[in-house]
Order: sequence, then C-alpha cells, then structure tokens
Amino acid sequence: MALVLRYGLTADEVAERVAAGRTNAVQVRTSRTFGQIIRANVFTFFNGLLGVLFVAVVATGNWRNALFGLVIVTNSGIGIVQEVRARRTLDRLALLNVTRAHVVRDGTAAEIDAEDVVQDDLVRIRTGDQVLADGVVVTADGLEIDESLLTGESDPVHKVSGDGVRSGSIVVAGTGEFEARAVGAETYAAQLAAEARRFQVTRSELVAGTTRLLRWISLVLLVVAPVLLWSQFRSADNEDWRDAVTGTVAAIVGMIPEGLVLLTSLAFMLAIVTLARRQTLVQELPAVEGLARVDVVCLDKTGTLTHGNVVFDRVEPLIDEPVDEVLALISSGGDSNATSDALRAAFGPSLSTAAARVPFSSARKWQSVTAAGTTWVLGAPEMVLVGDTGAAVRGRANELAARGERVLVLARGTPYADNAPELPARLEPIALVVLTENIRDDAAATMRYFTEQGVALKVLSGDNPRTVGAVGAAVGVPGVTGAADAVDARTLPEDLDELADVLDKASAFGRVSPHQKRAFVKALQRRGHVVAMTGDGVNDALALKDADIGVAMGNGSPATRAVAQLVLLDGRFAHLPDVVAEGRRVIANIERAANLFLVKNVYSLVLSLITATTLVAYPLEPIQLTLISNLTIGIPAFFLALGPNTRRYLPGFLGRALRFAIPVGVVTAVCAFAGYRLTRVLDPGAGVAGARTVTTVVVLMVSLWTLSILARPLRPWKLALLAVMALLASIAVLVPPIGHGLFLLELTPYRLLAAAALAVVGIALVETTSRVVRPR
Repeated sequence: MALVLRYGLTADEVAERVAAGRTNAVQVRTSRTFGQIIRANVFTFFNGLLGVLFVAVVATGNWRNALFGLVIVTNSGIGIVQEVRARRTLDRLALLNVTRAHVVRDGTAAEIDAEDVVQDDLVRIRTGDQVLADGVVVTADGLEIDESLLTGESDPVHKVSGDGVRSGSIVVAGTGEFEARAVGAETYAAQLAAEARRFQVTRSELVAGTTRLLRWISLVLLVVAPVLLWSQFRSADNEDWRDAVTGTVAAIVGMIPEGLVLLTSLAFMLAIVTLARRQTLVQELPAVEGLARVDVVCLDKTGTLTHGNVVFDRVEPLIDEPVDEVLALISSGGDSNATSDALRAAFGPSLSTAAARVPFSSARKWQSVTAAGTTWVLGAPEMVLVGDTGAAVRGRANELAARGERVLVLARGTPYADNAPELPARLEPIALVVLTENIRDDAAATMRYFTEQGVALKVLSGDNPRTVGAVGAAVGVPGVTGAADAVDARTLPEDLDELADVLDKASAFGRVSPHQKRAFVKALQRRGHVVAMTGDGVNDALALKDADIGVAMGNGSPATRAVAQLVLLDGRFAHLPDVVAEGRRVIANIERAANLFLVKNVYSLVLSLITATTLVAYPLEPIQLTLISNLTIGIPAFFLALGPNTRRYLPGFLGRALRFAIPVGVVTAVCAFAGYRLTRVLDPGAGVAGARTVTTVVVLMVSLWTLSILARPLRPWKLALLAVMALLASIAVLVPPIGHGLFLLELTPYRLLAAAALAVVGIALVETTSRVVRPR
C-alpha cells in the first residue's frame, strides 16, 4: 500500500480498475440522446390530439381540410433538427471546458480528464481546484478546503494527512495529494460539476407560464370539445356527420397552440447556438431567461476588467537588505495564484528550503514562509502591518495603489514555536513589492453598454480599495471618479439590509472577502435585483453559485467553471454585452410571439362557445384556419422570434400576454361571427360556404393588423414581413384556383366588400383595445 501511495497506481492497476468500471466517469450528457429528442418532439399531447383530429377529417374524405396535419410533421421536424444541432454544438463546446485532474501514476505526474480518474488514484490538488472524488489526504502543504457548497459551513477547513476530502469542495489554499477512495456515482457530490452541463427541461417563469397555459387549454378542450361536437350534430347548417366532424375539428384545432411550445424551445436552442458562436458555453438553459432579467452585474476586477496576468514591476526597499532570494522562496511553494506566478517568473527557483509555510488565501490576504529561524510574510500592507508602526508604510502603499498598481509588503518576524498559521506578533517591514495589471481594451466600452442599458455595475475585489477605485474610474464605472471612491469592505456591516443600503450608494469595493462577495449577492437579491456575477478565481466560486447568473471566465479556476451557468471560454469580458443582449432578444420575442398564439386561442374559444350556444355551423373550415394561422402567426412569429430586441424582461409574462390576448381575441371573434351571421341573414344564397368566406377574410385582415401591433416599433424588415404576409393573403383569397380550389372560399365582390367593412370596424376596436392594455 505504501508503494501505491508514494508512486501512485501502475498502468496495469489502472487498466484493471477501468475494466471493472471503477472510474470517475458519470453518465451525464450535455443533451438528450437522439431517441429522447425524437420522442420528446413527436410524442406530445397536442401532436397526439392533432393526429386524432387528422384521422377524423381524413375519414370525411376532404383531404384539403386535413392539411393541418402537416403541422405535426413540420413542428416535430424543426424541433428535432434544431435540438440535434444544439446538442452537437454543446457537446463540442463542452469539450473545451472539461475538468482536468493531476494524478501520479508509475511515479510520474500526469494530467488527465477528470472522468479518467480511477479508484485508488493519487490525485494532486492545489489552490483553485475543485476536489473531484472522495478520498483521504496523503500529503498536505498548508492545504485548506472550503466545503460550504456541500455543508453550508463558511470557514475553510485545514487538512492534514489522514483527513478526508469530498468531491465538490474547493481548495482555497495550499497544495496536497489525496487517494481517491470513491469515484463516479459513489462520490458524495458525484454530479455537482456535471449537473451544470446536463440537459434539463428549462425551469423558468416563461416556461412555467407557458406550461400552466397549456394545462388550462387542455382542461378547456376537455370541457368544450364534447359540447361543441354535440352542437355541430344538432346544427341545421350541417348537412351530415361529415360537416359536423369538420366543424368540430376546425374549432379544436383553433384552440391548440400547436407552435407555441416549438417556438419557445426553438428560441432557447437558437440562443444557445448563437452564444456558442461567441465562445460562450451555456451550462444551464434557465440562464437564457435570467440574462434577460439582469439589472445588476457584479464584477471581479482581476481577470474581468483587467487581463489578470499580474506582472512583477519593481521592489521599493524600506531598508537596505536584498530580498530577491526571499521572494523566490515565498513563490516556490507550488501554490498557484497570480502573485506567486508573477514572482516565480521574475525571480526563478529558490536555492533555499522552507521549514514551514502558510499558503496564500483570499480570506487572509497574506502568505508566509519560515527559513533559518525567520518568518517572512508577503501580503496586503493593511492586513500585515497593524498599529502605528506601519502607518507610514501603509500610507506609501496607498499612494501607489491610487495609481492602479497592486502593492504588497514584505515583512519579517520571529516564528511561533508550533508554526501556527498566524502572523508573528512583531513584524518589521522590509520592502514594498509592486505588481501591475493591464486594463482590458474593451472594458470601458463594456461598462458603457451596461450603463446605457440601465444595468447597475458593482466592482468587487480583494485588492486595495484605492487600486479598485483607480481601475473603476479608468473603465468608467458610474459613480467612481477616482481612487477615493472605493469602499473598504472591512468596514461594511454584516446585516444584509444595511449592506444593501451601502450597495445602493457605492459601486466599487476593495478588500472584499469571498464570503462578503456572497453576502453582496444576497443583499442585492433581497432588494429584488436580478444579479449576474462574473469571476475567474476560487474566491468568486461561492458568489457565482448564489447569483442568478454566474459567469465564469474560461481561463479561470475549475471551481468557478463548475458552478457557473455561463462560461466565457476565451475569457473575454467583452462578450458579456452580447450575452445579455441575446437573452433579452429571445425572451422579449417569445413573449411577443406568445401573444399571437394566445389571440388565436381566445377567438377560437369564443367562436366555439358562440357556435355551441347558437347551434350554427362553426364559422371556419380547418383549411381556412390553417391559412390564417400560417400567415398571421406561424410564419411571422418565427421571423419575429429571430429579430433584435433589447427590452429587458420583467416578471409577469403570462399576465401581460393574457391582458392583451383576451380583449383582442374577443373583438376578433365577435367581428368574425358577425360576418358569418350577417352573411347568412342578408345573403341567404351564400350558404355556409359563403358565410365562412366572409369570416375568413375578416379574421385574416384583423389578425394581420394585430400582427402589426405586436411587431411595433416597425422597422424596414418588419414592414417587409407584413407586406409579404398581406400579399400572400391577397393571393390566397383573390386568385380563384387557390382561394376556391384549395381554401374552399366562395368569394364575390359583395362578400369581399362586406368583409372589408367589418374588418375595418374590428381593426379600429383592436387598435383602441391595444392602446388601453399596452400603454406606450
């Protein structure tokens, strides 16, 4: 066993465990299987209902009225093709975000995919890693692990040899090795990281509202359909059972929102594909809706506003003593953070050996090394130097920080006998270490976009507040004009309501601890804000997890990528405006399209109730309803769903849709029935076919006007869309081989004139109604 612990598994032992299935692979896909996609898009309740109605109409012998059955094929085909396309995109993109693990095998360190870790593997971990299996620590060098994502306990846990570690926890300081005892589905949190990439039915207000609406429609159909069928068989307008079945089918088809579910799913999938082209991986589908509702963005400075590649600039000595070897020793502990990497690049490997070491953590904001009876501490001046003795040094550090530079102090003291991870009681400052960061070229433009869109910005950083203020002012964060405008987070209250009051007034914060970032998110959410949080470091992981939308940088730590809903794979913060705009476009357009479908459902329901009450034939043939649905809803809704739209989504989607659809649908139904009834009374020779012709033209014209209302503001491409739909409607009505031969219209000049007159009345009422229920 000792040999395994020291050198890891041999190749034969790895192969044996792989053959036995004892690997870390979890069978979770980024999307549904092909079989699941086909079943989900074909075998739906409404497809089944349309299929039954299709068979019923075919039995009447009128093939034209059965053309609505093509909706089943079209909807299913489009849904399948788009989801397969989205699946391939997600799978390809997910490969770029795969978690990697460092293991020791045959005495050699190797980097492998997380799923290739096997039971008993010796796994190396360091700051920023997420533990990917359950196991026991073998070696530890200042190893501290945050288990709050699993246990809720906020304090990092110091780990030594023999301690247990669990998958899903995050390494916040130090390095170590552990032996993987439980892997794959047997781990404590086997699916924490994989859940983010797993396909799931979107749970959101938009989809929940749509689902609730479909449930109501299903219940209405169960009640209305039998009554309607009875009335159609009782109606004197219908000559035989074929007419009764045809009228009933037309009414039921009109009440089925056959394209709404498809359009909603399609819009989400197209958004995912569009974002994928911009190197943005959507790991949870609800993120698309959340993006549309975001009104506050919390930004981490390093890696978001700046490039994150900290570079050593210079040392400002405070006493005449060389420090190059000390800085090399401090940075040689194997800990991976921006400061240590920059110092390693500048000073190279150390020639000395450390007797003890305390690794850097975001909570402490310092690190130390003990050698030759002296403890050297490197960290934030205000955290390392306390009291009056360090006032002058802290003052000089603040001057440098106000320029946007990152400043650390190197101090020395006498170590504690037990090498406890605490600052020595008396520390002597030796030098200031100055590091620089480059502000991203696109940061200012990104800040300007969010400001123009009414999105508040909050810069949260663990750096010196003056540094944060200087950077915030440089990129144009509203309310930040200089270094003095940033708030020191150590002075902030713990009460969330009091913290929210401060957040309402200030926009830049320095010396923010990881748990304070989490508190910031909760305080903003308590005030009703929808919060997006960006970050790349392990100190951002908890806040990203709690935010409504967590956005991780692709070059960030595995922990942040695992818990975020979105990953900017190329690490470019400038993609975020595109991401937010895409979310707004999709959700606003879905709401607009939903209005179109609901108007049809309402006027079909009202016509059904009037028909059942008056015992007349249903005023529309199925083929005529197919014409109306395609030209005023199906085709235009598809294009409108793809158009630009910057309106921020607000809660209450279903209420707003019903407030518009119900009155407009009632007006449309009343005008339609008036056209049918007046034709039967004033033009007895027209018969049912002539009356249905007038009804068809009335509904077409009123519905096209309703479309124009929902398409506002009218842009050239929208005007072109409306013109094309009106042209196609005119051809369908006025060209006899099409109007009479396909759509069963019996058009005369008198009937066309009567329909136009009624349509003008309907249009005026719809326009007036829309102005009341949709105030400009």
